[in-house]
Amino acid sequence: MATKKQIIIPIVILAAGIAAMAVFSSLKKPPEEKAKVDNTPIVAVSEISVAPMTLEVNSYGMVTPKYETELIAQVNGEIVELSDTFLRGGFVKKNQLLARIDPNDYQAALIDAQASMATARAGLEKEVAQGKVAESEWKQITDTSPTELSLRKPQLAQELARVKAAQASVLRAERNLERTEIRAPYDAMIDSRNIGLGSFVGVGSKIGHVLATDIAEVRLPVADNQLEFLANQGVNAKVNLVGIYAGKATQWSATIKRNEGVIDSKSRMGYLVAELNDPYQLKNKTKVSSAPLRFGSYVNAKIVGNNVAQATVVSRHLVINGKVAILDSDSKLHYVTIDIVRQQGSNVIVANGLANGDRLIVSALDFPVNGMKLALLGDETQLEEKDVETEKSETQMANNKESGE
Repeated sequence: MATKKQIIIPIVILAAGIAAMAVFSSLKKPPEEKAKVDNTPIVAVSEISVAPMTLEVNSYGMVTPKYETELIAQVNGEIVELSDTFLRGGFVKKNQLLARIDPNDYQAALIDAQASMATARAGLEKEVAQGKVAESEWKQITDTSPTELSLRKPQLAQELARVKAAQASVLRAERNLERTEIRAPYDAMIDSRNIGLGSFVGVGSKIGHVLATDIAEVRLPVADNQLEFLANQGVNAKVNLVGIYAGKATQWSATIKRNEGVIDSKSRMGYLVAELNDPYQLKNKTKVSSAPLRFGSYVNAKIVGNNVAQATVVSRHLVINGKVAILDSDSKLHYVTIDIVRQQGSNVIVANGLANGDRLIVSALDFPVNGMKLALLGDETQLEEKDVETEKSETQMANNKESGE
């Protein structure tokens, strides 16, 4: 027969277990609910701005004079005079004396030619008088007709020829005397001088080299497919030339004067020729002086082209099959067809299809579908902040409830 102790111990253990179970059950918390995950794709956008646009064609080139001349001696002799401005880099006016060849021999030749002409004219006058005398004598003879020889006509023609030869000699001597003076053919800058005072030059000797300062030229290579953006194939178009002067970027304005009309066999480029008047600012009468555009300078050129009434610039990688993705007013993806006027580096110029205020999607989407719901990057941040605040509020309410229990 079981003792009282054997009966009480199991009952105590069972009661203790029930009590412990009750305590543990009261401490158990319900499982936390998982936050809802928003799988809406997040995108970044760029707001479109549409405005009138002028197209430009970029090029480059070297500045050269429109005219340049090699001065050559046309007579022989010693250099007896040199102008102080006849030095490399010197500026001279048209017809200004640069150098003089010894003129003494040519002055003597002129005097000799003038003397020969005077003798020829005297002989001509004498022969004319003798011809008149012969004609009057033949008028008194009635039974026969005079011959040309008897009227001294051949002699008269001979004297007339001598006069003309003498005149030619005088003209030649005067021209040779003029050629002893080396003068500038136009307003120019001296590029080089090949003579010195006292040096002897012969016919064909190089005197120097001059560059015209009235007009500068720049040959601008342009690809054939760029001509469509220029009116009249670029002729009379304005050009902005940008170069370096005195260490600073400087701009000059020029005008396209002609299209050379030939494709270079090596570069496969055509050439437009831009002209700039008075590149060295020698005729600038205004008080405001601009920087000179020196011959030999390398310049970049922007040729002003056609005008587009309404256009905007879009990155080329955002265009797919002639369409771009925009975010509409309902925050949905929408593809629009655009009209690309020109591709310019990594961008394209769009003339139609986009309007002011359109939100262009600039971020990549894994599986874009027209009409799909999207979220802006800034809106998503605001939603996350609201979710955090809501979670904090719910946790605080739960803690207060437990404390009250």
